Amino acid sequence: MDIQFYGANCITLSYKTARLVIDDNLKELGKKSITAKDDVAVFTSSSFQKTPLDLKLSITNPGEYEVSDFSITGIPARAHISEEGSLDATMYKITANDINVLVTGHIFPKLSEAQLEAIGMIDVLIVPVGGHGYTLDPEGALTIEKEIEPKIVIPTHYADKELNFPVPQLSLSEALKGLGMEPKETLPKLKLKAIDLGDVTQLIVLQ
Repeated sequence: MDIQFYGANCITLSYKTARLVIDDNLKELGKKSITAKDDVAVFTSSSFQKTPLDLKLSITNPGEYEVSDFSITGIPARAHISEEGSLDATMYKITANDINVLVTGHIFPKLSEAQLEAIGMIDVLIVPVGGHGYTLDPEGALTIEKEIEPKIVIPTHYADKELNFPVPQLSLSEALKGLGMEPKETLPKLKLKAIDLGDVTQLIVLQ
């Protein structure tokens, strides 16, 4: 599985003949959209779904999905800025080639037992860290990381001079300091096989 980061929450997961594009709202933030017509678009919030392309598939809701070699489970979640009890966001557990990835999106950091059971074992946690009331901050990201115990953590949604966020976000260096983790590697793309996964949680920064 190949994982690439494009800014904000936008991540692509590629395996064999399929590419998932997650939370591509880059155009609204001042950058060019990366979604192509053969992609599968996945959105952790319906507010991000403004892609005009005729896509192979667009996923915005909780449920079970099978796309090529990907198995996708959408798990209801409370959005970061929602009132308690509201489930208006979706986390996604995505599995391919025996690798389990969890994409949280802008969620409230306290997960229920039911959510943790649905999440199960996770190899790669993709989590925003920009904070300032808009999304998870490093403390919230750490709360989720400790509950899930992934092998790899990939931070997203931090300050980017090419993007105009509605709320200023922490810089990557500030976020990493808050996480208390040193990056194992900084890469343009993570090419991951199940055999590469270790036993200790490691932080990887994607550029």
